[in-house]
Amino acid sequence: MAKNFKDLSEREILALAIGLEEEDARVYSDFADGLKETYPSTAKMFEEMRGQESQHRAWLIETFQKRFGEHIPLIRRQDVKGFIERRPVWLTRPLGINVVRKQAEAMEMETRQFYERALDRVTDASVRKLLGDLAEVERQHYHAAESLEENIAPEAREAEETAGRRLFVLQIIQPGLAGLMDGSVSTLAPVFAAAFATRSSHDAFLVGLAASLGAGISMGFAEALSDDGSLTGRGHPWVRGAVCGLMTTAGGIGHTLPYLIPDFRVATGAAVLIVAAELAVISYIRHRYMDTPFLSAAFQVVVGGVLVFLTGILIGSS
Repeated sequence: MAKNFKDLSEREILALAIGLEEEDARVYSDFADGLKETYPSTAKMFEEMRGQESQHRAWLIETFQKRFGEHIPLIRRQDVKGFIERRPVWLTRPLGINVVRKQAEAMEMETRQFYERALDRVTDASVRKLLGDLAEVERQHYHAAESLEENIAPEAREAEETAGRRLFVLQIIQPGLAGLMDGSVSTLAPVFAAAFATRSSHDAFLVGLAASLGAGISMGFAEALSDDGSLTGRGHPWVRGAVCGLMTTAGGIGHTLPYLIPDFRVATGAAVLIVAAELAVISYIRHRYMDTPFLSAAFQVVVGGVLVFLTGILIGSS
């Protein structure tokens, strides 16, 4: 059963401090390892913080041995009430810089508060001085984590921002764009074929809804199972799958919703306008994030969309 902090002895407080510094050092080591390829300057900063936490642990062990002998009891943060449960974000690859910053802030604030409270629980002057010094260091670490970007040289920051944008494109834009293109283009034929074959807005809506949801599920699973992201750096497979699946569904639903309008001609006219808007959005995204010239992107997308659109109309009218 976890103990209350106020019930800890001076010996247990020092043992707990040793455990906290050891855990923080290992977490920072994992942060540095997870960031070194994409954010090398930030990784170096965390490696320095790891070294400082290890030094703190050595000081605490030396103080403990002088006061209480060689045996250090095992007392961990989860053995004491009041500590925040830490999510193991350091196990995720690739690591997100904002997630790391928030986690580091929380760690340093919690450890600093521990040392400040511990000062009221110990009486030995040397121990009080050590705990006070460590509280001040943790406060400095907190501000370093809080202003993470300010502690990085402009050249390194620019390189890391470029790497961050590259990851965003790999993990979000690419699967989202693939889904949007598939949902917008592949569902054109069944939606308009059903519309022109039945002349019924209701029937066209049902076909479009089924095609959009089916395509979203299929594309989502296909993207999630394509690779686990460990070698490509494309991020968590199920996040990519969710992005791809949702954008696929959205692409198809866009030109399906107008068929909620009972009048077939009005609904079809609105659907055509939405298709044009979808193709324009896809062209812009390809130009903005995939470095494709806008006219070239528009030509490729529009030609493909028009061909599928005409295919649906011809089949539905036959």
